[in-house]
Amino acid sequence: MSDETSVTVELGQGTGPLRGVKVVEIAGIGPGPHACMILADLGADVIRVERPGGQPLAGGKEMLLNRGRPSVALDLKNPEAREVVLDLVRSADVLVEGMRPGVAERLGFGPDACHAANPALVYGRMTGWGQDGPLASAAGHDMNYIAITGTLFGLGQDPARPHFPANLVGDFGGGSTYLVIGILAALLEAKVSGQGQVVDAAIVDGTAHLNAMTTAFLGGGGYREQRAANLLDGGVPFYDVYETSDGRHMSVGSLEPQFFAELVRLLGLEGTCPGQAEMGRYDEMRALFTETFASRTQAEWIEVFEGTDACVAGIVPMTEAFTHPHLAARGTFVEHEGQVQPAPAPRFSRTEASLSSPPPEAGEHTRAALAAWGVADVDGLLERGVAVQA
Repeated sequence: MSDETSVTVELGQGTGPLRGVKVVEIAGIGPGPHACMILADLGADVIRVERPGGQPLAGGKEMLLNRGRPSVALDLKNPEAREVVLDLVRSADVLVEGMRPGVAERLGFGPDACHAANPALVYGRMTGWGQDGPLASAAGHDMNYIAITGTLFGLGQDPARPHFPANLVGDFGGGSTYLVIGILAALLEAKVSGQGQVVDAAIVDGTAHLNAMTTAFLGGGGYREQRAANLLDGGVPFYDVYETSDGRHMSVGSLEPQFFAELVRLLGLEGTCPGQAEMGRYDEMRALFTETFASRTQAEWIEVFEGTDACVAGIVPMTEAFTHPHLAARGTFVEHEGQVQPAPAPRFSRTEASLSSPPPEAGEHTRAALAAWGVADVDGLLERGVAVQA
């Protein structure tokens, strides 16, 4: 629990290019919080509105998706809470919500109500299926969304079944990334027109768009709807993963002829390995690569390949990624408030982004954040149970 007398919230403390942009986040899980983490990392003032006590899978001091912004707990089923949200919206540039279609409207802060309070507001909606269509009101998760776009079908190197990459492709690739793109585009347009609009960011739409290159290959006849049968899915031996003698693995991406030649040279297979264009001998080439990589440890192969043009890198677990020499030199991971975490991305030459506050408990900043945003009678809201201070 927080000592509320020691909690302060100040606006305008961000250092990134979005400094001065104000965002109201109606807390959810997954892609919505990830999008708001990006906005906060890039300097925006984001206020996270949560249900009292938080919600499963979304909170806690270790949940990095919630970093960089204060947490306010409101009982959104209380009609007074609707007025608090609209009060926040009046001075905001953006609102982000990830509820099922129609829920925000029923709670009283849908697009019409918010635009009546602030016509220039960018209203960001994050869902899996989108705001309309036969599945719009159905429950779902990442793998369901990427399943119907054709993307999941082709993932993995197992001809017998697809393999899903955790929730990276849907939630964060086709979801939060596209929500942020949409919000930034709408903010730019609002600067010209003075009018806000709704950004309907659906994971199905973003994932389909993310997979445009595969769609192009399919249309051009250069893609087979079969796993481990194409250029980038393990169908060729020079773009694949190989096990080393210590049970670890190397990633091989030697697509271009000059990179393939360097791979063959560093493996010591010149004069032995089939040519890159000899498709009929790919099984022979794969067996040769498999045997050769299995002859040394991963550390030994990293020493051979690192810094060369062979396009080969060791596959390391997260704990080793934290200290990888290249990532350490760039500061890709940093320790902040006692927790190792990814630094803000991308990078800017003049308005460098920086990390601010650690992930909060739900409602940790209710009193201070509402006051900082200019909400009136915060004490009364707390006394009446409309707002809750953790």
